[in-house]
Amino acid sequence: VQLVESGGGSVQAGGSLRLSCAASGITYSSYSMGWFRQAPGKEREGVATIEDDGTTSYADSVKGRFTISKDNAKNTLYLQMNSLKPEDTAMYYCAVSVVAGLGALTTFGYYRQGTQVTVSS
Repeated sequence: VQLVESGGGSVQAGGSLRLSCAASGITYSSYSMGWFRQAPGKEREGVATIEDDGTTSYADSVKGRFTISKDNAKNTLYLQMNSLKPEDTAMYYCAVSVVAGLGALTTFGYYRQGTQVTVSS
């Protein structure tokens, strides 16, 4: 299984970024997919998940600002991040899980190298 994230970068507070995660070796439509993040010195934090039926869930800290979506035909997962804040600065990881839910994905999900998001004030 390969997960390749892209779209990270540096942006000023209030700006937007769109992360993408292209997968090979799995079929997105069959798994729980999502994003978690980890900042230096902090614990891993689940950000958003999307289930095989399209149901989404978000961390309270990103609700109303982030939107998760997927394109099953392209096997690609997206995270649209708007109104970014300095506290959103972290390494963002795309992950896949056989168990639904943000907690399961954050704790047990399979992930790869991540993409850095830096938000300056």
